[in-house]
Amino acid sequence: MTSVNLSTSILPSCTYKEDFKRYLLPSIYSLVFIFGLPLNFIIILRIRSSRHALTCSKIYMLNLAVADFLYVCSLPLLIYNYASWDYWPFGDFTCRMIRFQFYSNLHGSIFFLTCISFQRYLGICHPLTPWPKQGGRKLAWIICAGIWVAVLVLCAPTFDFAATGIQRNRTVCYDLSIPDRALEYFPYGIALTCLGFILPFLVIVVLYCKMARVLCQTGEARGDTSAEKKRKAVKMIIIVMLVFAISFLPFHVTKTLYLLVRTLPTAPCELRNILSVAYKSMRPFASMNSVLDPILFYFTQPQNRRTTKGLLLKITSFKDKGAKV
Repeated sequence: MTSVNLSTSILPSCTYKEDFKRYLLPSIYSLVFIFGLPLNFIIILRIRSSRHALTCSKIYMLNLAVADFLYVCSLPLLIYNYASWDYWPFGDFTCRMIRFQFYSNLHGSIFFLTCISFQRYLGICHPLTPWPKQGGRKLAWIICAGIWVAVLVLCAPTFDFAATGIQRNRTVCYDLSIPDRALEYFPYGIALTCLGFILPFLVIVVLYCKMARVLCQTGEARGDTSAEKKRKAVKMIIIVMLVFAISFLPFHVTKTLYLLVRTLPTAPCELRNILSVAYKSMRPFASMNSVLDPILFYFTQPQNRRTTKGLLLKITSFKDKGAKV
């Protein structure tokens, strides 16, 4: 049985039982790696091949796919780590970089999804407003650069807090912080959740409420909002909400509760254990956005479905010809 004895000079000692990590985390991370790596790579290639016809939404999606691809490339190290009973043989710097990659991808994805949602909001709620294509693309690239800088600054403390340590005579890689820095990490962890999740999530909710109000109006009241735009908007709303429901919301709720109890001296050890399991179980699901994001691109871009359908028809035709010969 794997147990982790966490104690500081201020907080009482508590032993965390974490056997589940050896089975749950490598399985989900493996699935994310198997599907996320090729999906995001294909999205990057597809968008770059059509760079002469880039829209603002595709620019945001390209940056989202790059963030997801970079994160997915780091998953083999985590798969090995959790399959080996939390043993981390890759050094302290790599540990810090892996944790930094996770949080930068997580919050970068949230920000880019917010930009994609805002772009769709403009198309639905302000369809008659003239937006210059060339200037719009330049602005989108500037916004993406700003997001990368903001994410690097916002997640930089993660590189400081995450570190390796010794448990049961083996090296481990701490996710949030080493136990002795639990109280120090708490305000940063809450600030990261507020700025990197709650704020953009509220923006998305407001945008979708405004979009829903327009989409529910009669055709005359909608003006130039076409049926095709309406279908694409509805699909995007559903998929983005699924990404938040599966990846972002459960993770941040359990993380916040875990941060609260692990800094409370009066919190029972059993409660700490329950919330520790809940939070660490949600961590691999948070990485599933690297698979769900390409699905967002696929289902909201009709030309991708037509291209895939044409490819499948060609393969089927080729097989039929081969069978006849």
